[in-house]
Amino acid sequence: MAGRAAWSAWFSLRLPLRPAVRWSSGLPPGQEEAASAKAKAKAEEIPVVRIPYAWRVRREEAAASRQGRKKDKASIPASGRRLLLLSRRRELSQAAGHTVGRWEKPPLASAGWKHRQSRGDYFQLLRTCKAPPREEAPGDEPAASFLDLGVEAQLCSVLQEELGITRPSPVQKRVIPPLLAGANALCAGETGSGKTLAYLLPLIQRLLRFRSLPSGLSSSVVSPHSLVVLPSRELAGQVKSVAARLCAPLGLRVREIGGGRGLHSVRQKIRAGPTDLLVSTPGILNHALKKRVLTLEKVHCLVLDEVDTLLDPSFVDLVESVLQHAPLAASDKEVVDVWDPKTQLVAVGATVPKGLQEMLSKAADIRSIRVLSSSNLHRLQPHVEQKFIRVKGSEKVTELVQLIKDRKPSSGAVLVFCKDTSTVNWLSYILDDHKIKHQRLQGHMEAATRASIFRAFQKGTFDVLVCTDIASRGLDTIHVEFVINYDFPQTLQDYLHRVGRVGRIGSKFPGTVISFVTHRWDVDLVWKIETAARKRTPLPGMEPILRVPV
Repeated sequence: MAGRAAWSAWFSLRLPLRPAVRWSSGLPPGQEEAASAKAKAKAEEIPVVRIPYAWRVRREEAAASRQGRKKDKASIPASGRRLLLLSRRRELSQAAGHTVGRWEKPPLASAGWKHRQSRGDYFQLLRTCKAPPREEAPGDEPAASFLDLGVEAQLCSVLQEELGITRPSPVQKRVIPPLLAGANALCAGETGSGKTLAYLLPLIQRLLRFRSLPSGLSSSVVSPHSLVVLPSRELAGQVKSVAARLCAPLGLRVREIGGGRGLHSVRQKIRAGPTDLLVSTPGILNHALKKRVLTLEKVHCLVLDEVDTLLDPSFVDLVESVLQHAPLAASDKEVVDVWDPKTQLVAVGATVPKGLQEMLSKAADIRSIRVLSSSNLHRLQPHVEQKFIRVKGSEKVTELVQLIKDRKPSSGAVLVFCKDTSTVNWLSYILDDHKIKHQRLQGHMEAATRASIFRAFQKGTFDVLVCTDIASRGLDTIHVEFVINYDFPQTLQDYLHRVGRVGRIGSKFPGTVISFVTHRWDVDLVWKIETAARKRTPLPGMEPILRVPV
């Protein structure tokens, strides 16, 4: 074996080296190199497709989807984090610290609610603060008391003794000083923010100042010195009650006239003596003006409370007629003129409609009206919990009865809102069958009956009130803890007013609103509400036309 290996090695060394084989293309040496370089460059220009095109597109889309899910995880709260919106599907919940961008289209929990298979779905706007937000306007100075705002000490003392109020609310801080200076104003603030006292205190202080004038100028049998116009008899009675408690210790006379009692009753009240403050609804007031039972020649201040409701087609013509009877001031100087004061115009509302400018311009110079609005105007209240449930129409009664029966003994009162009188009456019969103590309130009742029912509800005689939207405007309901929208409201303004029945200043209950979403057109409003909640913006379509700087 060793000899064979040595022989093989010797033989390989003796063999001559074979030259490398080179395949020729048949071209001369220079042209062959140029062709090789050209082919190499051409090969580099053409991309090599290593996978099919359709497969590559699917892979890119899948990668983009994974990146999007990672990006959206900021809005999906982890367990234990505070929530702004709680959805039945966890991936659609939103953390309290996350806000959707202005131009971003958020994923909605109610996106598919127009499909019948969505019944049973829900989402909830959780409470992000315990009390109404106390915001300050830019440039506002801190005011610790009403004295700092310019309210006289005598009136402040009565306010503390009669109502137990010592500190002004943010809306009162913003509204009272301009009204004391005599400005015509549009005062817009969220429901339950103290707007009634915001205009009553300057009004009463002006009455005290003009009371010292000679009798020939300061008093008249047929003309009140101040006038407050409200859309319903319940609101008129409520404002009259508050005003009387403040005016009686100061020697001022407050009277109320409302529809349903006849012109003879109105004539008796007007002729009973001088009236410092008259509270009225527009229908009976306009009738009394046409019959010359009273005049507005000596009115120092005219207030349109719940002005958004007064713009309703059933009231707007009456309100325009009332404004034409008053000598409205064109500037602050005409209001504070001691010898010949003109009428100061104050419009107050929780929502500001777009037709307000046109109506006010018919009776007053629109340039003289100052807009005093809250920064929280037209926004969802962050201290009120709001739940939206997608239910079938035939299931609403069962859900309502169960909600009322599941309440704790220490819970507050319940307001159940329906779309019309017939639904109120039908639902009342159902609650009677289930032995649930309640009362109903609707517009077809007599004035005295409605007034007595609402007074009993405010006193706590019963704790369930089934009503129409007649109870959603301005009524003080500090004992209410739950608002149930049995029928979803028809407009965003109605929704804000219904929500405003809970979480009011002075209420000991934080407030919860539960809405049954049944029809496809209800879902359209729910989309707008949910989008505004996720973006933390005002509800759409409610921006006022008046844009006069404060």
